[in-house]
Amino acid sequence: MQSLKIEGGAPIGGEVVISGNKNAALPMIAAALLTEEEVVLHNMPDILDVRAMLSVAELLGADVSFERNTARIRSGRLRGNEVPRSWCSKMRTSILFAAPLTVRTGGATLYPPGGDIIGRRRLDGHFYGVESLGGTIECDDAYCFQAAKRLRGRELFLDEASVTATEQILMAAVLADGVTVLRNAASEPHVTDLAELLNTMGAKISGLGSNTLTIEGVESLHGVEYTVGGDHIEAGSFLAMGAACGGELTIRGTTPRHYWMMRRVFERLGIQLKLLPDAIFLPGGQEPGIKQDFGGHIPVIADGPWPQFPSDMMSCAIVAATQSRGTVMFFEKMFESRIYFVDRLISMGANAIVCDPHRAVITGPVNLRGTVLSSPDIRAGMALLIAAMCASGQSVINSSEIIFRGYENIVEKIQRVGGKVTSAPGGY
Repeated sequence: MQSLKIEGGAPIGGEVVISGNKNAALPMIAAALLTEEEVVLHNMPDILDVRAMLSVAELLGADVSFERNTARIRSGRLRGNEVPRSWCSKMRTSILFAAPLTVRTGGATLYPPGGDIIGRRRLDGHFYGVESLGGTIECDDAYCFQAAKRLRGRELFLDEASVTATEQILMAAVLADGVTVLRNAASEPHVTDLAELLNTMGAKISGLGSNTLTIEGVESLHGVEYTVGGDHIEAGSFLAMGAACGGELTIRGTTPRHYWMMRRVFERLGIQLKLLPDAIFLPGGQEPGIKQDFGGHIPVIADGPWPQFPSDMMSCAIVAATQSRGTVMFFEKMFESRIYFVDRLISMGANAIVCDPHRAVITGPVNLRGTVLSSPDIRAGMALLIAAMCASGQSVINSSEIIFRGYENIVEKIQRVGGKVTSAPGGY
């Protein structure tokens, strides 16, 4: 068990260079299995989930190397098409091997995916997409995908704009016979990044960044070198840290259009920031105050499919709100268990009411107190780390290896901007 020890109240300031997008890197590893040629992925975050996905690719027969944030994957000959249960249980994105394996080998066997416990994550969109393109699926103890012949393009409509279902369908459709039109597709930056990788490999995908994607099937894909885009959730997490601690930060490696909604939410919390061509500047010394809705009503911050506020940013934004004057409601629409971490903030002294599994009301500012905590999931773990940094006294966060699944070199990055955080592999 990994643990973090945090001395709260340390002033922070400086620059942070964000890592490659975790949620783009993971499906790109699966997509590399769509070609026999080498795929070289630069700016890959060195995190536990990336190493786990690379291990699965290697287990399936790919030649894999990973050094200095560059992954090299050559899938000339795959040895099998079953992802063992032990690996599936470690990460949600294990399901993304289904389409590449089915396309390359005619079938795939996977088991229910694991990952963060933040609520039910439907797989219906994955099954709908592969079956609609001509595959068959048997679901019992395992998920058995089969395709007796080449998949066929057609028009599809997702009943929810699922990120991973969109990615699965993209990987299934790029080598299908004919044209696939996918409506109500997810359009998050990491989905677009995956589509751009596939296009660089020779796919023909249009409509990138929109909710309608058109995929013209091709005969084969080829190897490429590609650079993963920056992680907007990591950037947003550091912005929340600066907002909660009152520090001045410059976040480098950003793309302005990825932060338009995030900026609106921080403005609602009374935090001003500047979007630059390749950086975000958060001025220090701000006195945040929650901006009421017209008529003096309590504002509501809700998540939603892109370009709405990302669900992955809700936990960190809640912590920032505890340090802002006024009252705000957070409405987590997408996952029914993400809000539960607020109970841990209450134990630190937060003025918060958990209304139900989807809503919490936060009133600030409050002086949080250091305590012993545990990390329930990646984003809540990062949020508790931020809370500990702006709290008085010392905190310990156990099960912190969960945070390392999503944030590269997080302890070192925080130390470089002045945070007093240390890590102990055996716990404190």
